[in-house]
Amino acid sequence: MTGATGRALRLTVLVGEHDTWHHRPLYSEIVHRAHRAGLAGASVFRGIEGFGASSLVHTSRLLSLSECMPVAVVIVDTEERVRGFLPQLDELVTEGLVTLDACEVVRYGDRAERGPGEAPA
Repeated sequence: MTGATGRALRLTVLVGEHDTWHHRPLYSEIVHRAHRAGLAGASVFRGIEGFGASSLVHTSRLLSLSECMPVAVVIVDTEERVRGFLPQLDELVTEGLVTLDACEVVRYGDRAERGPGEAPA
């Protein structure tokens, strides 16, 4: 997808920050598998408050630093590549939410494509 713009599919995986896969953070395992699968990119975002199927509100405002906050892993690539990655998530995500959204990529590029000191387009 390097340099591509146009129609794409956004995959969002919502899990808890303390969820693990073989003693490794689950979000990290998802990112590394997406990288090995050759997907265009993946980003992890830590929530500051939220609730899910348990209806238990998790918040960073409480005194407890051990609270398990929501984490979102977001991946955007072509529909074919994202859908090809879904079987790996079936193996990894036992609790959480996985969503797919059609989106449009307006700009996608690498910093290495710009010269030194050159601002993004």
